[in-house]
Amino acid sequence: MTTRQRTTKFGVLKSLFQKENKVTHTTDKFLVLYPQVLYFRVSWPESVIPRPPGPRSAHRSSNFLSRALANLTHVLYWPLTPRHRGDVLASTSAQTSTYHLRGPAQASYTLGGYLEAVLVARDHRGKPKTHGGDLFRAQLVDPYLSAGVPGDVHDLENGTYLLSFPLLWAGRAQVQVRLIHSSEAVGVLRRIWREEGATVDFTGYFKGPTGYEENVTCNVNPLLFGEEDAICYYKDEDSGELWFCSQPLTLPCDSLVGHSAGRYWTVTTPHEDALLAWNLTDLLLPQGIGLVQVSKERNRKLVLSPEQPCYPGIPAPKPSGFYHRNVWHSLACSSHSFSTADSILGCLAGRIVHMMGDSTLRQWWEYLRDTVPSLKPVDLHAIYHSGPLMAVDTTRGIVLHWRAHGWPLRSLRTPVASLHSVVRELAGLAGGPHTVVVLGLGAHFTTFPPSIFVRRLAGIRAAVMALLAREPSTLVVIKLANTGYKSVYGSDWFTLQVNRLLRTAFSGLRVAFVDAWEMTSSLALPDNIHPQQLIVRNEVDLLLSFICPT
Repeated sequence: MTTRQRTTKFGVLKSLFQKENKVTHTTDKFLVLYPQVLYFRVSWPESVIPRPPGPRSAHRSSNFLSRALANLTHVLYWPLTPRHRGDVLASTSAQTSTYHLRGPAQASYTLGGYLEAVLVARDHRGKPKTHGGDLFRAQLVDPYLSAGVPGDVHDLENGTYLLSFPLLWAGRAQVQVRLIHSSEAVGVLRRIWREEGATVDFTGYFKGPTGYEENVTCNVNPLLFGEEDAICYYKDEDSGELWFCSQPLTLPCDSLVGHSAGRYWTVTTPHEDALLAWNLTDLLLPQGIGLVQVSKERNRKLVLSPEQPCYPGIPAPKPSGFYHRNVWHSLACSSHSFSTADSILGCLAGRIVHMMGDSTLRQWWEYLRDTVPSLKPVDLHAIYHSGPLMAVDTTRGIVLHWRAHGWPLRSLRTPVASLHSVVRELAGLAGGPHTVVVLGLGAHFTTFPPSIFVRRLAGIRAAVMALLAREPSTLVVIKLANTGYKSVYGSDWFTLQVNRLLRTAFSGLRVAFVDAWEMTSSLALPDNIHPQQLIVRNEVDLLLSFICPT
């Protein structure tokens, strides 16, 4: 990592950023959309930030994502919410919104068919809404069979939504619809994305040779600091990723040794807080459709998974799968259940698995460690919540790694030396048929404008392309972000946008996806940013199905 010290006042640096008309070259593309999806604009002038070395393959194609995402109006499109006069009662209400079958009710429905319904959004006074933009989540479940599948919610943008549910198991099924956020609350989230450069900050710990420490504020963008602040900036030479800290009073910039989460900023007004309050968020709508009976077809009780093995690059259907008796059945490929330690060991034998991401991906490492007794953790004397972590089975030649992705990372105090960028880690892998790479990013990027995540994905995509080019037999798996948060710092609405970016970023590459969003929104279970073991087990089973497809 290269360290640069800015001894000038912040205003000098800011003026450099603002003189866009004088910049002849930047190391970052601008992704600026019409006001519905507006990206935070940051120019990195060549005179301020050194260009990355030319020969590195990860940078030769680093502009690919910027070009591919030059028009994100389709990828991140969400209907606008008309301005209102601060009347919370005019926002969408779960208690008064209703849904009903689109056609006449049937005594029984055919396995493999669809159930369709119409949802009418209403405000707290019962008045039908005339615009869309609400975040509804629908599912078809049978708690007795431990079955469930996410429904498709199609916004007609006039206050009406079409719901569609595939009928994938025989027996009973029940529609459930939740209002996660009203369109007015989504408007608040959109404003925060558009106008706030961040909603959190971080703490950097600087240490001198005598052990004296100074703690300062750090973040992803120099424009988030005060006008009079002198700042230190840091650049990862492998990824080009940048990090900024206020300059300590007495210690030099290169004495940064630790990192932790900082403060959550207040970014909402009292009215916006009311729209996002817990009593208006994530609420079940009154039951609008009775129990549905699904009949067997040719004595079949389930829609079977496709016969084709699970391999990277397969098209992703919608939905990508469903639960039945607490087992996830993929609709994209022939997934398997690895229900015993021996079956897991048989699949992982001779393989090195590199997991890089957030704590939801660490759950996969923990599940394998706890499920397979012969996988022994190795004490690397690292901070557990950021890693690196390692478990091995020396008899079968299995190595499991996990480490947190680099900045930004909301964590307890962590050594800066342990915060490796994903690009740096990927660049150090030779790859091959015994190498598995799993990437899980998202939850720590919802507190920043999407341009921050886009920049990160550009470098990671280039590094994945380089890895697959030098060793095409390497398996790369992308874990999408799961449901969980419901606040301005990590709303499910942000997560949906993050997942759209993830899918777009890795489109066209021979990688596999595990759709954790759908896998955490199919059963009648409460959302949790760290899903319960039932969900984690099925996520890992799908990963193993890609590692051992036959």
